[in-house]
Amino acid sequence: MKLNIALLAGDGIGPEVIDQAVKVCNVVAEKYGHDINWRPALTGAAAIDAVGDPYPEDTHKICETSDAVLFGAIGHPKYDNDPSAKVRPEQGLLRMRQKLGLFANVRPTFTFPSLIDKSPLKRERIEGTDLVFLRELTGGIYFGKRGREDDGETAYDTCTYTRAEIKRLAQKGFEMAQKRSKRLCCVDKANVLESSRLWRETVQAMEKDYPEVTVSYEFVDAVAMRLVQWPSEYDVLITENLFGDILTDEASVISGSMGLMPSASIGERIALYEPIHGSYPQAAGKDIANPLATVLSAAMLFDGFDLSEEAEAIRKVVNKSLAEGIVTEDLAEGGKSYKTSEVGNWLAANIQ
Repeated sequence: MKLNIALLAGDGIGPEVIDQAVKVCNVVAEKYGHDINWRPALTGAAAIDAVGDPYPEDTHKICETSDAVLFGAIGHPKYDNDPSAKVRPEQGLLRMRQKLGLFANVRPTFTFPSLIDKSPLKRERIEGTDLVFLRELTGGIYFGKRGREDDGETAYDTCTYTRAEIKRLAQKGFEMAQKRSKRLCCVDKANVLESSRLWRETVQAMEKDYPEVTVSYEFVDAVAMRLVQWPSEYDVLITENLFGDILTDEASVISGSMGLMPSASIGERIALYEPIHGSYPQAAGKDIANPLATVLSAAMLFDGFDLSEEAEAIRKVVNKSLAEGIVTEDLAEGGKSYKTSEVGNWLAANIQ
């Protein structure tokens, strides 16, 4: 298979972890007879510095004409620490999601056998955890009307959803649940928010089309509590943008490190694959960042093209690296640690 992949390294540690994923993907492509054409493009603070725009039109054209996007990270302290900045790296990420129609963020959470005792949660609470969040990504409060009133003394942000937006996300959730344990949880705040009541009634109306899927409805605060009590009770969870943003970060600590969790943002035609961690500017250029989340995101990319054998080869070599202690300093716990590039080289050399 010939694949044209847009390569958006972004900011901070993005270029370093992306390099390792490319190494692994190239070995997999060679092993299984694929041809990957990498198409680099600017985004985030790097793009602002170069052309004054965090998501330039040239980058958008490369993304929309590619088969998929592999993305690193966005963000830089010089913008984080300047509340008055008119242009921000994160604006590029939001615009990219909107212009590419990436309406569903897929965030799996699972445990690694060799790392289960590194989690801040007790082993007996997290063993067997294998859940997936589908977070709506292009609507809600992040894209609603906002502003200031009363000479700047009052601020407002508006959460707006249409039934169509909810339905397309829920459909992905139902379809995913059908392929897994046939359990779907709709996360909302329907006891307070009108937008959540629309979410709940929309999903309830869809239940008849998926009779084999058992659907539950839980308030977001209850899910936040149960995620750290009994995460293995969940399978597929669907939720709106803000709730999903918060809950997926909470869920990420279950595995023991944010540097381990991959994600995908999918639309009607194209998908983007990225690690869940940020740009971690303190580590940029030091060759110490954990590349495994990005490498596992590349595995999800292969899954997106129904290349399951290739994806599984990546997951196996990642598990092997963890079991054998070929890890960066965040997982070494005082033992021997390896550089970002060394982990990437080892993974590429050990693809079975």
